[in-house]
Amino acid sequence: MRTITENQLAATLARVPGVPRVVASGNFATPSGALTILDKAVAEYRLFMLNAQAGIPDREGVTLETPFVGSGMRGKPGLRYFPSRLSLVPHLLGDALPPDIVLLHTSVPSDGTVSLGTEVNILPAAVEAVRARGGIVVAQVNPRMPYTFGDAVLTLDEIDYAIEVDEPLPSPAPRPPAEVSRVIGSRVAELVPANATLQLGIGGVPDATLEALSDRRGLKIWSEMFSDGVLALERAGALDPDVPVTASFAFGGAELYDWVARNPRVRMLRTEKANDPGLIARQPALVSINGALQVDLYAQANAGRVRGVIYSGFGGQTDFVVGALHSPGGRAVIALPSWHPKAGVSTVVPRLTGPVTSFQHSFIVSEQGTATIWGHDAADQAQQIIDQVAHPGVREELREAGRDLGFRLR
Repeated sequence: MRTITENQLAATLARVPGVPRVVASGNFATPSGALTILDKAVAEYRLFMLNAQAGIPDREGVTLETPFVGSGMRGKPGLRYFPSRLSLVPHLLGDALPPDIVLLHTSVPSDGTVSLGTEVNILPAAVEAVRARGGIVVAQVNPRMPYTFGDAVLTLDEIDYAIEVDEPLPSPAPRPPAEVSRVIGSRVAELVPANATLQLGIGGVPDATLEALSDRRGLKIWSEMFSDGVLALERAGALDPDVPVTASFAFGGAELYDWVARNPRVRMLRTEKANDPGLIARQPALVSINGALQVDLYAQANAGRVRGVIYSGFGGQTDFVVGALHSPGGRAVIALPSWHPKAGVSTVVPRLTGPVTSFQHSFIVSEQGTATIWGHDAADQAQQIIDQVAHPGVREELREAGRDLGFRLR
């Protein structure tokens, strides 16, 4: 790894031929400085990121690409969305979508290594793919990026160039869970057995679920990501002290970033491991807790599209639902409010009209109640979804629609 100036980096990137594909750290680890240099130096390129946040380059000449849409790419004209289980995205980078440049946000060097810190995810695979084809790996080295262990650690010879920055890591805006989320979280927490292993997605319901679990003991974390709620569980004594918190990326407040820094309790894995359904299935009593935009009477969930337009994507939901169902004592939970207040519509529909994200769950939960899906026939599943999950104002309408679909409903 050779530390260079911003002007030297700009000149280096400008020499890359053609229309390069650039893979950059996503979520809340965006290498903003390196991206700004790239955007000024290269007239036309493809930018591939996961859950990209606001502020990324977005102009004519930049083609945005992702398998998971964040706020920085959502609704953008010309967005190239690649449907994929998160566990398989590294294969995309090694085959169909090979990168020419990889931009990382790392810790400062230590003993011949740097750490990817809060964002490991698909980045080790991207580094391997770009080096295999003679591309460029650039690190934005930041003393504020915590040094984390596991697959986060890269040797300096895996990186070609580095620029130095000193800037705080961004955090998501604090959003205390709404009352509906707290009710749902409380119901979900009742489904978590003793000494369970938890996987949680992003949002108010997962956060509220963690709040409701603070008095438990012996809990474990094997998840695609984690945030401030896991630190709260640790401080409450709810987590098993002998089992590391395992995930692929993390984001939260400054206290979380301080806690993960050089903490042997935290192990960051690359996506191929963290999201491997086979490895997930080995975790005892893994409870997968994910949200959805809609569910239907077939117990299918849509977590990716709104009125046919891509909102986010598969993410890790498909990986963890399958893994949880094969875990000894595991459960796959879909949790969502029964009503979408902004759109003024039910989140329970007779039949999804768009792509299905996941299906064959253990439970579906709303603030109205809990539907037990696993082990029940299709008619009983539909009946429970109507009676326990749907908003009371649409239940009769759903019963009529369900009968038209061939369900024997009361």
